[in-house]
Amino acid sequence: MKAGPDIAVIASLVGDPARANMLTALMDGRALTASELAHQAGITPQTASSHLSKLEAGGLIEPEKQGRHRYYRLTGPDVAHVLEGLAGLAERAGHTRVRTGPKEPALRRARICYDHLAGDLGVQMLNSMRSQRLVRQIKQSIELTSEGKRFMAQALQIDANTLVHPRRPVCKACLDWSERRHHLAGTLGAALMSRFTELNWAARDPTPGSRVVNFTRTGEKRFAALFGDATGHALAKT
Repeated sequence: MKAGPDIAVIASLVGDPARANMLTALMDGRALTASELAHQAGITPQTASSHLSKLEAGGLIEPEKQGRHRYYRLTGPDVAHVLEGLAGLAERAGHTRVRTGPKEPALRRARICYDHLAGDLGVQMLNSMRSQRLVRQIKQSIELTSEGKRFMAQALQIDANTLVHPRRPVCKACLDWSERRHHLAGTLGAALMSRFTELNWAARDPTPGSRVVNFTRTGEKRFAALFGDATGHALAKT
C-alpha cells in the first residue's frame, strides 16, 4: 500500500449516483435540508440520512443547525471545483444523462459553481478579462493585474485588498464542464458574482438544487458593457 492521499475513498463517495446527485445539488453554495437533498437524489429520507452521514464522515459536506432544521452544505470550494472537473470529464467521455429538461440551455448559459459564475457567461467574462489585460493567465495560474485592480474598483466598487484570504487564492482557473474552458474562481470570482447580485443584474434560480443564474435585461447590458458580447469583446470601457 502506497502512502499519501487516498483518492479511492473520495471516488467511492462521489461514485454513488444518489450521493453524486446530492453533491451536485449543493454546488450552488446554498445549504439544503435532508428532505430537499433526498428529493434531488430521488430517494427516501431514510436512505438519504445514511448517504449524508457517509458524506459528512468523508469530509465532503458539513451540517448546520438552524432552529429545528438541519442543513447541509459543501465543506469548501475545493469540493465544488473537483465536482465541476468530474462533470467536464463525464461530458467529454460521453457519460451524459439521458433526461434533459427545459432548463438545460439556461444551465449551460449561466450557472453558479459554488459561489462564482460558470457556464458560457463565466467563460466569456474570463476571456474578456484576459483580452483587456485585467488578469494575466499562464495555464491554470491567474493573477489580477494593476489595471485589473483599478477596473474592479472603478467599475464594480470591488477593493482588491479585501480579496486576500489565507486559504483561498484571489484568482483561480476552474474548468467549465459545459464549455470545457476555464471560468474564474477564487475570491475575485466570488466577489464578482456577489456584486452582480447586489446590483440586481443577476439572481440565482430559487428552486432548491438549481444552479441556474438568470440575468435581467439590464444586467445583460451592463455585463456586456464590461465583459463583452458573445464573442468576448468588451462593448465599452467604464
